[in-house]
Amino acid sequence: QVQLTESGGGLVQTGTSLRLSCTASGIIFSNYHMDWFRQAPGKEREFVASLSATGGRTDYHPSLKARFTISRDNAKHTGYLQMDNLKPEDTAIYYCRLHLVDEYWGQGTQVTVSS
Repeated sequence: QVQLTESGGGLVQTGTSLRLSCTASGIIFSNYHMDWFRQAPGKEREFVASLSATGGRTDYHPSLKARFTISRDNAKHTGYLQMDNLKPEDTAIYYCRLHLVDEYWGQGTQVTVSS
């Protein structure tokens, strides 16, 4: 059974940093491309960042590229999203996704940024 577990969210103040983690089990993590998405209250889920299976290619939402960094450690079956200089508009539930031919989603982790 494939399971993705996000962690690292929380309530933080504007200007601080968080690192989200996404740990996979029941899957060959290194075979899959990884993405992060987020969904703010009342809004549609939006793309945040992606990273290829080998880590050689990244892509970011243009408005987030300067503050967010996606990475992965295939040996630990874990992906990361480093978020710096957080702003209230970053408040959302953050989801990781693994995809190849099939796709898997985590349950999400809440990030709340207070002003």
